[in-house]
Amino acid sequence: MAALGTLLPDLSCRPIHQGDWDGVADCLLRGFPERGRNYWMRALARLSQRPIVADFPQYGFALENAGQIVGVVLTLYARFPGLEGDEIRCNISSWTVDEGYRPQAMKLIWPVLRQRDVTFTNISPAPATLKANKALGFRLFSHGQFAFLPALSSVRKSCRVLEVRPDLAELAMLSDGERYIVLEHAALGCISLVCICDGVASPLVLMPRRILHGLIPCAQIVYCRSLADLSRCAGAVGRFVLRRGILLCLADAKEPIPGLFGRYFANRGIKYFKGPKPPAPGDLTFTELVVFGP
Repeated sequence: MAALGTLLPDLSCRPIHQGDWDGVADCLLRGFPERGRNYWMRALARLSQRPIVADFPQYGFALENAGQIVGVVLTLYARFPGLEGDEIRCNISSWTVDEGYRPQAMKLIWPVLRQRDVTFTNISPAPATLKANKALGFRLFSHGQFAFLPALSSVRKSCRVLEVRPDLAELAMLSDGERYIVLEHAALGCISLVCICDGVASPLVLMPRRILHGLIPCAQIVYCRSLADLSRCAGAVGRFVLRRGILLCLADAKEPIPGLFGRYFANRGIKYFKGPKPPAPGDLTFTELVVFGP
């Protein structure tokens, strides 16, 4: 078997193109058999609809041997406008290599990680890849999950919740970056809200999903300005989503969130990052959860 750092004669690593979809989906299905082929084809179709960021690949990279795709890593790049300039983030997803080629797996990830000015995230690391994540320099940015019942939080009289739409006047109370996030995620099927409490507007994005084998509807916090903001608006938000049949919410966190009625689960849903700017707990914007769907 070839050494770790040596590519086999007919083995190449290259960006994925639209003509590769069938081979990419076949490889992903071999690596993640719990997901159906339709899931992977939908994921690739959604990536094709996302804006291309700079010179980064639209889909990710493929490991190819004699014309057959034997390894895949999907990359979800997004540009975030900020006061100190744009930030580029990449969610690394669905890294898999066929069994006979696994000694070459690092060759698939190195072209992604060589960009020093990009913040990389891995929000669904498989247990078998945790050592590799640490060896590559990834660090935890979320240590667990907090499950809470927002409707049980108290509601301030001055607090109101508005669902985002392009002509919503209250969007002007958010920053340019926050307006971009809530509008883009509304288009991706999330529940995007503007919460106004005591005259201060806060953005909030939730992703409807189901847990416990699809039996329990809930909502994952995808974006909030801070967990303190989430706690402050929770009561009004809870009553808003309750009308949609959602009683339970989940938020990534390092510890229990003050002011929320719920339970913290340590080491559940851990998430990693590598790069100059760690995402805040509760920030899953433009990740596989949103773009590919739960």
